[in-house]
Amino acid sequence: MVMLSKIGRLFQIKTRLEAWMVIYAIALGAVERGRHYLDAYPGWGGWLLALACTGVVFIAGGKLLDSVRPAAPALIAGPYRAPVQRRSLDRHRPTRLASSRASRARFTRHHD
Repeated sequence: MVMLSKIGRLFQIKTRLEAWMVIYAIALGAVERGRHYLDAYPGWGGWLLALACTGVVFIAGGKLLDSVRPAAPALIAGPYRAPVQRRSLDRHRPTRLASSRASRARFTRHHD
């Protein structure tokens, strides 16, 4: 069982260089498969299948590169704690906006 885990570690992609080499190999295979589709299915069908083969390289390549890059930390670690932003308790209560006319008036007719 230990030997299988050691062999399994050989097939893990650890660096971005290894990911780019795998993407290159996938691209070569996709282009070759696309050429076979163009020979086997002349016309629009072959072209669509060939484009689908090469399109898969972009999807797989993006997934490979994303899986190798380390995730960004949620908070930046530093000597100080992140400030906690608190919401006011009455955030759902609508506030009355003062109109420009009321701000100029010396006396208001508003009664609570």
